[in-house]
Amino acid sequence: MSATSRPPVSSGPRFPAGVPGRGVGARATVTAALTGTRTDVTVEVVEAEPPRRIVERNVSAAGRRLAHGTCTVAPLPPGGSRVPFTYAWTRAPLGDRLPGPVVRAAMRRANRTVMRRLTAEPARRTRAD
Repeated sequence: MSATSRPPVSSGPRFPAGVPGRGVGARATVTAALTGTRTDVTVEVVEAEPPRRIVERNVSAAGRRLAHGTCTVAPLPPGGSRVPFTYAWTRAPLGDRLPGPVVRAAMRRANRTVMRRLTAEPARRTRAD
């Protein structure tokens, strides 16, 4: 999954107000909605190479579901960015693994939506300024 934006920007899930800190160790709990199911997910930054790369660790399902996501920002001429995002479960309950292909397709759609919003963000911010 990737998107192109002009100029490079940083964006992601909508976290609750007052999320403390940035960089490695920053943590927030978000509510994810996928295939009609809502679940709380704790997202923690475990690696960071500002401004190029962030690796997050996600924990949900009372610790039974663990995943890692990696977002990399690669500059493109003239002044744009390519933003690939990879996401993989490292542990998941059997009930999650069985419908894996359906869940992966739903996550691809959700990530495409996020990347479209990310791409539109610079224009939205310019209009707001």
